[in-house]
Formats: sequence, C-alpha cells, structure tokens
Amino acid sequence: MKQKILLVLVLLFGAIQFVRPHPNTAAGLGPNDIAAKYQIPPDVQTVLQKACYDCHSNNTRYPWYAQVQPVGWWLANHISEGKRHLNFSEFLAYDAKRAPKKLKKAADELTEHDMPLTSYTLIHRDARLTPAETKLVADWADALAEQITPAKSR
Repeated sequence: MKQKILLVLVLLFGAIQFVRPHPNTAAGLGPNDIAAKYQIPPDVQTVLQKACYDCHSNNTRYPWYAQVQPVGWWLANHISEGKRHLNFSEFLAYDAKRAPKKLKKAADELTEHDMPLTSYTLIHRDARLTPAETKLVADWADALAEQITPAKSR
C-alpha cells in the first residue's frame, strides 16, 4: 500500500512539472517604466535592480529552483503580489494621486525594514541593504514623491 501511495505521489509530482506559470520577463523598458520619465540616479538604480525589481517590475531574474513546481507557482504568486503593491515597470500608468503614495509607501517599507522581505534576502544575499542603501533609496523615493505630488494635494 505504501509503495502505491509513493508511486502516485511521484507521478503527481512529475505531472505538475508541466503546469508552469507565465514568466515575468519583459524585453527592455516599456513605455510606462518609471525610468522612461524620471531620472533615476545610477546608485539608486543599482539598489533597485539588486533588491526590488525581481518582485516589483516586469522583469524577474529567476533562480534555478523556480523551474520546480510547486515552488514556481509560489514565486509567481509572490511576484504578482509584489507588482500589485508597486510595479516600477508600470509606474507611469498610476494616476497622479496614486503614484506619489506608492513611492511614499515604498520609502516607509524600506525605512521600517519591511522591504526587501526576509524570505527574499535569505536566498538573495546581495539584496540585503546596508543602512546607507536603505536611506539612499528611501530618500530618493520620498523626494520623487514630493516632486510629482499634485499641487492641490500638498
């Protein structure tokens, strides 16, 4: 009986390998990318690429284990959730009130050390931010939010 259960589990595991989520990979910058309109300093861009864009853009660098299901499904859900909160690749599609709020929230999340997620930095050690990097990106996000906040809302 145990062998039959094990066989069924192995077959089921093999079968789910063929059900893969759509990869989050875009070719280059799209028209709604934040960098299409706003200047991002090179040092900020470096931090965004190493610690933010995998979950908050349309271009994820996938680790090898993303090819193994159900891990790939979990990662796809995680990326989808991250992009729902803030997507730098679609930033220009946010309305005038929403865009600065997204940046202020990102700055707060960084300052409170809620981002990047611990589950992400455990595996992606290069995404661990130094206090200087955290301040750099939070200050940039706050400054850009202030710059783009509509005059009536200030």
